[in-house]
Amino acid sequence: MEAPVVVGIDVGTTKVCTLVARLEPEAPHVLGVGIEPARGMNKGMVVDMRAASHSIARSVDKAARTAGLEIASALVSLAGSHVSGEISRGAVGVSGGVVDVRDVQRAVEAARAIAVPHDREIVHIIQRTFKLDDQEDVREPVGMHGYRLEAEVHVITASKSSVANLRECVQSAGVEVSHFVLNPLASAEAVLTDTEREMGVAVCDVGGGTTDIAVYIGGDVWHTAVIPVGGNHVTRDLGYVLHLPLDRAEELKLRYGHTLPDVVPQDEKVTVKTFGEGETVQVSRYEVAQIIEARVRELLQMIRHELRRSGYEGLLPAGVVFTGGSSLLAGFRDVAADELEMPVRIAKPGKVTGMVDRLRTPAFATSVGLLHWARLLQTSAVEEPPKHRPDFGEQLKRFLRSLLP
Repeated sequence: MEAPVVVGIDVGTTKVCTLVARLEPEAPHVLGVGIEPARGMNKGMVVDMRAASHSIARSVDKAARTAGLEIASALVSLAGSHVSGEISRGAVGVSGGVVDVRDVQRAVEAARAIAVPHDREIVHIIQRTFKLDDQEDVREPVGMHGYRLEAEVHVITASKSSVANLRECVQSAGVEVSHFVLNPLASAEAVLTDTEREMGVAVCDVGGGTTDIAVYIGGDVWHTAVIPVGGNHVTRDLGYVLHLPLDRAEELKLRYGHTLPDVVPQDEKVTVKTFGEGETVQVSRYEVAQIIEARVRELLQMIRHELRRSGYEGLLPAGVVFTGGSSLLAGFRDVAADELEMPVRIAKPGKVTGMVDRLRTPAFATSVGLLHWARLLQTSAVEEPPKHRPDFGEQLKRFLRSLLP
């Protein structure tokens, strides 16, 4: 049987990336790529429907023409400060005194039945752990003896209007949204190792408008958060302080920027065009690095505050894995390790083949991660062969994915 073809659309603040891939057994094989500058987006949310729709349509068209296929539906990334997560618990009585899969399903359904405000909708429901009678932190309760089973899940919700606006922009490009996937969850599928997930790690996707965080402990998601600060704030700081148009401030940041002023010669100057026709100025590269360092350290302090607020800062022996285009700033890893005081690595997406030359950078971790997420959903949709009973872990994963809206 031919491998299925899937599509992921990463709608960011600075770029829209559409990937078409065939889900080969070894890894997703990219058939088409469409990358366009994002318009009409700010901090992960739509602020101009027409401009955002146009950017998405151009990205989709490029990917479709490259792949030679028509795109009808896609997984779409989701970000923005309107996204929030909370813990919910649900308990049921164990029928027969021994836990079976139906008991687990009923417990998770009970945990899922939370009161969601009318202006919000559920995006993800992720199982964390179980409690059987007085025994806590049970990972796989099926087959265990007990009378009361309690499930704990992480429920991620988003603003209904923000989600509807993004869905309409994608639909205007002739594409239906099959699922929305939170940015850091997609990125995690592309960059995290099983050991990191098990030991305890935070993945931070530092994009143009937002920094998206997901904490993994014991192999499961324990916390998610979105900080409405990203690389565009560094660009704006450079523009305001040095009196530069934002496009030239962005070019200055990418070509000459550094987050460690001490490694930049203090007497080095660069020439940039400022406001006014034909006007140029000499800018100190050391001063540029000072401006960048101040904003980057502020962002890292916000990340550390969020990890501390979550209560899991001390449970992350694997440290923090950074993705997103803004993590490519020179010296970022060293400053992050200094501010966070834990192991840090900058990750590029892996486990993907095909047209990947432009994709092997942290900036495309979410884009590639959407393909891996599509693989998870495809796996959950495959029916088991007769007389084959999957283990509890696999059954539970499939059941939980079936709860995705």
